[in-house]
Amino acid sequence: MSRLRRWAHLLLALLRELADENAYRRHLAIHNEQPSPEAWRRFCDERLGARFVRPKCC
Repeated sequence: MSRLRRWAHLLLALLRELADENAYRRHLAIHNEQPSPEAWRRFCDERLGARFVRPKCC
C-alpha cells in the first residue's frame, strides 16, 4: 500500500507541474498574493508575455 501511495503522490505532483498549478503557487508566494481570478489573469499574462517577448531564433 505504501508503494501505491508514493506512486499516486508522484503522479499528482507531476500533473500539478504540467498544469502550471505549482508555478501559480510560486507566483502567489513571490508576489505575496491570495488566489483570485485577478491573480490568475496576471499570472497567465506574465507567462504568455514571457513566451512571446523572447522569441526563439531559427
